[in-house]
Amino acid sequence: MAATGSPEHRQVVRYAFYKLDPAWRRLPPERQAAGKVEFAETIERFHGRLLLRPYGLVGIRGDCDVLLWQVAEDLDALVELQTALNRTDLGAYLSIPYSYLAMTRRSIYEFSQDPVRDQRLVIRPSAAKYLFVYPFIKTRSWYALPKTERQRMMDEHVRVGRKYPTIRLNTTYSYGLDDQEFVVAFEGDQPAEFLDLVMELRESEASAYTLRDTPTFTCVQMGLWELLDTLGGAGASRAEPRRPVRDDGFTPVATLAELPAGASKRVYAANDAVALFNVGGTVYAIANRCTHARASLSDGAVDPGRCAVTCPWHAGVFSLETGQVLSGPPVLPVPTYRVKLEGGAILIAPAATAEAREPTVAR
Repeated sequence: MAATGSPEHRQVVRYAFYKLDPAWRRLPPERQAAGKVEFAETIERFHGRLLLRPYGLVGIRGDCDVLLWQVAEDLDALVELQTALNRTDLGAYLSIPYSYLAMTRRSIYEFSQDPVRDQRLVIRPSAAKYLFVYPFIKTRSWYALPKTERQRMMDEHVRVGRKYPTIRLNTTYSYGLDDQEFVVAFEGDQPAEFLDLVMELRESEASAYTLRDTPTFTCVQMGLWELLDTLGGAGASRAEPRRPVRDDGFTPVATLAELPAGASKRVYAANDAVALFNVGGTVYAIANRCTHARASLSDGAVDPGRCAVTCPWHAGVFSLETGQVLSGPPVLPVPTYRVKLEGGAILIAPAATAEAREPTVAR
């Protein structure tokens, strides 16, 4: 059948699950750390070509450790990314037990009260902490039903879903592209709410026409460097140049050339991740991990007027001067660090007192 009308602009989507060979953990620590840095930097080189969200499964499943949720405009970008990862040292120790390919497209069903129906051609991941993913196949008898009957059952399905407004669904289509018919990915902050949703959906009429909806993956959203450190072995900080602690307690962590005005940077001190910020020529240092869900604050948006950073996941706001929470959902402050400039070097030390939290001006 020939296509009619103008073609839709669709995205290609890949859910790639990786498993680490335990032999990697027996490698020398220096090689482990360097391998993590190489792997992360390889991914970061593709930021301009595709959307990528990293998720961890360590401690949740035994057959995979990492999910890279990839969204691109064409299949070539997915091929080139995986080829580049295969060439890394860490990539040589990663297998792919599960990989699901799909595409965005408009639903054939009509949902008049669905305000985001016209946005289904573009994947827009939320800041939710968890992603629940599984491949999905309908029975052949489902497709033999009149469309009006299928629409009626889908209406019931949607009514159940609307009872759980904090759970967000991403449906992508795999017909002819991969073994499954759909890949569904639910985003949410509370696994218990998703469990209740799935239990209620099991009682819907449409559920009788499900042929397969396993395996099911519960994935935790993480920053890329934090994700790599869940694999074990040496932390990514081990690949940084050795930064000795001086007698005055300060550790050199970066240079001013690496942190121009308006920039932020993640560094390591005593194996702790620290976020540096240059706000109008003044350098601030706070712990890099949000106290709410462990997002990387060095990736957050800075408000120079408030001298604050907004967490990139759930929009919590922290003062760069004191580490205090200015806006929730975080409750606990983040630790701050003293900053000292010597020549072109930036040095930091844990802030022991309020007096020690004074920022340092880059002159």
